[in-house]
Amino acid sequence: MFKKLSAEDFAALRGPFESGRQSPSSLGGMLFLSVFLQSLMYALEYFVAADASIYPNKGKILMIHFWITLILAILSIIYSIPAIYKRSQKIQYLVVILMSQNLGGVTIYLMVLFFLGSKNIGINLSKEELLNFTYITLLIAFLIFIVTFIRFYILLIKGHYRKGSKKEKQRENMEHLIKSYLPVIIAGSVGLLFVIQFLFRNLNAGLNVENIETIFMLTLGICLFFSMLFVLPEQLILLYCKYRFEGFNFYLSGDLKELEE
Repeated sequence: MFKKLSAEDFAALRGPFESGRQSPSSLGGMLFLSVFLQSLMYALEYFVAADASIYPNKGKILMIHFWITLILAILSIIYSIPAIYKRSQKIQYLVVILMSQNLGGVTIYLMVLFFLGSKNIGINLSKEELLNFTYITLLIAFLIFIVTFIRFYILLIKGHYRKGSKKEKQRENMEHLIKSYLPVIIAGSVGLLFVIQFLFRNLNAGLNVENIETIFMLTLGICLFFSMLFVLPEQLILLYCKYRFEGFNFYLSGDLKELEE
């Protein structure tokens, strides 16, 4: 799909590497911190969100997610060690993607689903309704990912991510950003509208401050999940660039390599 594109077509995406925000050492520190965050979030998922939940196959989901989180935590420790990540930058970046999606996306989403299955939050849902909600939100998340990926691909083909391109110069322009992300905004807005309407329809009691807080927190959780799917295409394209172009990787000294012609 991207074979006809040269390194220059991806040049504007080197920004996080040039600034040092996504240098191997920065990512290593992030991975080390994530070990504690992933442990904390899973504990909240298991002991708080899932405790009184009737969500179908809750035990199996928790077990599978436990092993995934444990493996990612071990990999995070391994690739936070300088002697390892300096020579395995591509694998380190893959681990960062998996860790961030698990921490900010999967864990949050599962917590929302488990909370919806709890009788303690004022929302009464059957197992069938919980599954329907899951299917619809996953479909919306998939559409957000596909629309974002297609948009990214079209912009790359048009040369909008070349160094000094119009796209690079207008990234801070709000009007341009809104127009550029309009399909994604529409897909995300439809998803959020569905979530809010779904929660309001299934409230046991009348609307009060406590219920508003519940709806806000659950909606925020779904927003975070959708947001992680929104950034995933760029993460994957940057990973592709690290494998294909040496200019997206660093020397052992910590300096960014030159972008090939």
